[in-house]
Amino acid sequence: MSLERETGYAEPESATSDVVEVRVAAEPAQLAVMRAVVGDLAMRADFDVDSIADLRLAVDEACSSLVRLAAPSASLVCRFRTLEGGLSMSAEVLSGDAFGPRKDTFSWRVLSALADSVSTSVQSDAGSNGSHLVRIELTKGRTAHG
Repeated sequence: MSLERETGYAEPESATSDVVEVRVAAEPAQLAVMRAVVGDLAMRADFDVDSIADLRLAVDEACSSLVRLAAPSASLVCRFRTLEGGLSMSAEVLSGDAFGPRKDTFSWRVLSALADSVSTSVQSDAGSNGSHLVRIELTKGRTAHG
């Protein structure tokens, strides 16, 4: 597992944000790493307890969907961005599946309910024979404390 941190990433909504990239084997046993990372980032970004739990679950659902589609020996790569008003995550794997995650499942409904926005994309990977880069992106805003 490798962990990279870049600072000074320019995001349209703010002058700066932090990017944390985590790369692990695309295996169910590694999902706890992603849950831990997003939980820590959300806590540091002053998310409330319920929003942190929602983010952990959302990241788990997104990554689980990608692990199911992953090619053998593929890596799961997640990039977390701390934004002024929240947090975003982009997760991707190489897959033999050209269609990406199904959106008519209970898992997708849970994911959509937990995050403010969720999207998916599939790109052909020119460097791999018949492989596709499958990506899920989500964002969650921070709840205002009153």
